Parts: sequence; structure tokens; C-alpha cells
Amino acid sequence: MPLSNSPETEILITADCWQNESGAALAIHRAIETAASIVDAETIDAELAIMLTDDEGIRTLNKNWRGIDKPTNVLSFPALQPTGPRDDDMPRMLGDIAIAYQTTRAEADAESKPFENHLSHLAVHGFLHLIGYDHEKDSDAEIMEELERKILAQLGIPDPYAIEGQVN
Repeated sequence: MPLSNSPETEILITADCWQNESGAALAIHRAIETAASIVDAETIDAELAIMLTDDEGIRTLNKNWRGIDKPTNVLSFPALQPTGPRDDDMPRMLGDIAIAYQTTRAEADAESKPFENHLSHLAVHGFLHLIGYDHEKDSDAEIMEELERKILAQLGIPDPYAIEGQVN
């Protein structure tokens, strides 16, 4: 059962390569619920969608929306919020997140991380973008990374930014 302040999260699988990742949806839901329980943001009665795609699908999105013609691991598309009065019966849309299987798998394997841990990190990262966090400036990146560490620690996932052999 989702936590009371968790947004409704819809997961759409658009690429067959995700079919063998039976724990992906559960890992994403847990990551989003945990993030929503920790962050200081209005996520009650909100919705978001997560598209699990392949490298080609995310490459197209990256090219069309960011002008970068290559795949990436995760993209976030915050929803424009309506101005003026809001119908209380309508949930607030936070936005969309797209995650690419091959890039996510390659990064997890290269860093010897469990796939679901890395997937959870990307879901949290994307969610934080939807609620206004960014990492364009170093100071903003530090804030966002610290929040990611806190959320992932709550999930029992080791610090994704730790350098092997270094104690943080």
C-alpha cells in the first residue's frame, strides 16, 4: 500500500528488454514512495508516469527535447503547472520520467551494483527533478546528491556517489 503522501505512479514498459526485470516496477514504486516520504514537497494527490524504454527510445527523447543525439540513463520532464484555480478532483501531474534499459544495465554492471539499486537511484534522481531539484550548479548538485543519499540509505542502498575505498 502506498504511503499517504506518495504520488500515484504509473509505470509504462515500452521496450521488450525490460521483460526479464521482474523486480523493476516494485523497486521504482518503493523508491518513489520513500523519496516522497522524505522530501519537503507537495506530492499528495499528485501523479507521475515512468516510461521504461530502451536506448533508442531515450536517444530520440534526448535528441528531440535536449538536442543531444545520444542515449542517456534517465530523463525527467516536469509538467507545466496550470495557473489559476485548480479542480480539486483532478490530481496534479508532476511530470514524466524515462529510463533506458541498456544504459542503466551497463552502468550497474560497470560499477558492480545490483541493477535494482541503480534503477532505484535513477528513479529517485528523476523524481527529484520533477519536484524542482537540479544539479546545474555545484551547490545545487551537493544538495540534490545529499538528498539522494538520504533516500537511498532509507531503502538500504549504499551511497551511489562513494568512491571505492573512500569513507564518506
